[in-house]
Amino acid sequence: MNPPSLPRPSGFSHASRAGELVFLAGQTALDASGRIVLGGIVEQFRQAFGNVIAALESAGGSPSDLTSVTIYLVDIPDYQRHGTEIGDIWRELAGPNYPAMAGIGVTALWQPEALIEIQGVAMVSGDAVVASPE
Repeated sequence: MNPPSLPRPSGFSHASRAGELVFLAGQTALDASGRIVLGGIVEQFRQAFGNVIAALESAGGSPSDLTSVTIYLVDIPDYQRHGTEIGDIWRELAGPNYPAMAGIGVTALWQPEALIEIQGVAMVSGDAVVASPE
């Protein structure tokens, strides 16, 4: 499943669904034009998490369906310094509930300017809303 609001993937899908399980590919802070958003970790978190939600919605889900989220970070202390702002963005985009989560420090991500990548798993009932290879 590849929603039109996200850059066209090459060699992967933004989301795949197996029954009620939705597996969400890692999302960096790519905007619709395929560029990493400028700013810092807060701006990149907003974009990356928004991309995860867009992929989830294309599979018929919503943020409350998230069961697991993994966040890959090139600078964990920077993320921790902005925890309050990031938490505010989470609640704005996904509400007050949190799934099981992990934060993992990495030395680099696919796009050199990316500071964060977020992937997830959700359990969604019903049929997918959008299923497009485009």
